[in-house]
Amino acid sequence: MPEFGHVLRQRFRLEPGVDFLNHGSFGAAPAEVLDAADAWRRRMEANPDQFLRDVLSGELRRAASDLAGFIGAAPQDVVFVENATAGLNAVLRSLTFQAGDEILLNSLSYGAMRQLARYVCERSGARTIEPRIAVPARDPGELIASLARAFSPRTRLVVLDHIASPSGVVWPAPELVALAHSRGVPVLIDGAHAPGQIELDVPSLGADWYTGNCHKWLFAPRGCGFLWVRPDRHADIHPLAISHGYGSGFHAEFDWTGTRDFSPWLVIDTALEFSAALGAERLRRYCHDLVTAAGEQIARSWREPLAGPAAMHASMMAIRLPSAWQRAVPATREAAAKLQSVFMREHRIAVAINVIDGALWARISAQVYNEPATTSAYAKSAPADPANQRWRRSLG
Repeated sequence: MPEFGHVLRQRFRLEPGVDFLNHGSFGAAPAEVLDAADAWRRRMEANPDQFLRDVLSGELRRAASDLAGFIGAAPQDVVFVENATAGLNAVLRSLTFQAGDEILLNSLSYGAMRQLARYVCERSGARTIEPRIAVPARDPGELIASLARAFSPRTRLVVLDHIASPSGVVWPAPELVALAHSRGVPVLIDGAHAPGQIELDVPSLGADWYTGNCHKWLFAPRGCGFLWVRPDRHADIHPLAISHGYGSGFHAEFDWTGTRDFSPWLVIDTALEFSAALGAERLRRYCHDLVTAAGEQIARSWREPLAGPAAMHASMMAIRLPSAWQRAVPATREAAAKLQSVFMREHRIAVAINVIDGALWARISAQVYNEPATTSAYAKSAPADPANQRWRRSLG
């Protein structure tokens, strides 16, 4: 088995000298996967007409079959999309809502999802319901209770995060799907962070629709996501770009929405082989243990809480920033983004800074190229007094 940490980092194209603790935002593909994508592009460019007309369709279905096997699904229920946001859009913009209908989100729902729901509601007269989710979380039962109280006779759809992006907390998806279905409400799961970070059997979750990313934790290039649709729902869902395949079936509509670079989808087999060679369970255990140890070390150093217990996390974990930072930096998306950039410039550390429930939190990700030395450095960076002149200049 390959070694993890700095030895494995050599198989990625990450910039030397940067402690990369933000795999969760945009991922990072290994060099061999990127090389495989280059090979597909060269093949396409050698004879675009033949490739796109005669080769592509079969290769896409092959790739979808490989991915379906990994997520425990039937190949005919899986199509590719650019990313989870595109999958969410495909579902919500295919459904029909009326004035007074309610779409149940929550206070930790991803920002792009919240904007999508706003778009749909502004055009239909529906509205979103977003119950507050306490952070730190104490246990899965607390999450279930928070959502259970928000159902009403007008609830028409539940959009559930499998892993909450801001906090890294893994939600009890099967229990929440069962709760929604007991009330006659369908469920769309936003699994942007789940594939590769946790063991995944999509059909067993019981949801109506599931969308996920392959570029985050499955080592695929950016532009590779998927949408799983329950068989009896195929006819209801259409891609964002309506093209020649409209009305010809689920696969036909999604597999061809127009000319594009298909290589991120076609290399899913190479990405899955990379993960399998490391040992998927071994990989998940390493990342979980690393992020847990780092998160707990940082929390002790900062004297601040984690977003939840280790058992509710996989490979991402959020820690509330020290009180000096909370006083010095407003808890806004713009300020969080600026602070994130400051950490890169001042300390060469890539880390996500998010606003959760009116406070700033740092979310760290552990991936196979990380090791304890790269995570412990971050614990020493933030406690510096943000009131000093250098930090004030950096923060503007």
